[in-house]
Amino acid sequence: MKPALFISDLHLSHTRPGITRLFLDFLQSAAGEAQALYVLGDLFEYWPGDDDLAEPLHAEVASALRRLHSAGVAVYFMHGNRDFLVGAEFARAAQAALLPDPTLIDLYGMPTLLMHGDSLCIDDPAYMAFRGKVRSPAWQKDFLAKPLAERKTIIEGLRRESDEEKAQKSAEIMDVNPEALAAVLRENRYPRLIHGHTHRPARHLHSVDGKACERWVLTDWYENGGYLRCDEAGCEAVTLSR
Repeated sequence: MKPALFISDLHLSHTRPGITRLFLDFLQSAAGEAQALYVLGDLFEYWPGDDDLAEPLHAEVASALRRLHSAGVAVYFMHGNRDFLVGAEFARAAQAALLPDPTLIDLYGMPTLLMHGDSLCIDDPAYMAFRGKVRSPAWQKDFLAKPLAERKTIIEGLRRESDEEKAQKSAEIMDVNPEALAAVLRENRYPRLIHGHTHRPARHLHSVDGKACERWVLTDWYENGGYLRCDEAGCEAVTLSR
């Protein structure tokens, strides 16, 4: 049986063309041999709204995902903290199914929970407050009503503020909280967990209520790239080099 592949935190941007090329090559090579590709958030550095689909990078990525779907590979997309405004128009253009966060799937007989991962970082109260605000339907409706150019200007300002704030925070604060992790594993009956966001790729084994739970943290695509390959035998992390 063909494998399922998982990626996150590509942060595609016109300022990093090498990573875009690596991603497009990945779609034509390893992803083309899969049964499904799951994008678990932050495919893009930012997403101002689906009315920016005509932007060359966005159009190229959507077309490439659509070709992958046409070749018989199911494509799934979950929102990240940078591209949470991706909507139905992008999904149609890319032929990608939008997944809620979290989503529990049966992966070759193994219950597997998929998340972006930011909702587990509750030790960062400033970020969690911001997340709650921008994920609200009222905020999004108001924001998307603004002209596209204004939205992009606002996003650039928010990104600068975020970078400045992160420079003052410890890495531990921005990692997943153990109690939040245990709670979500318990709530979903002790599945395997796959997520991104923290940029700390690794395989972890957790014991929750005496149950063994495997957790895979996906790699980001800042220096190189990579994906998680899962099949009947289990999962393995694969590194891509430019």
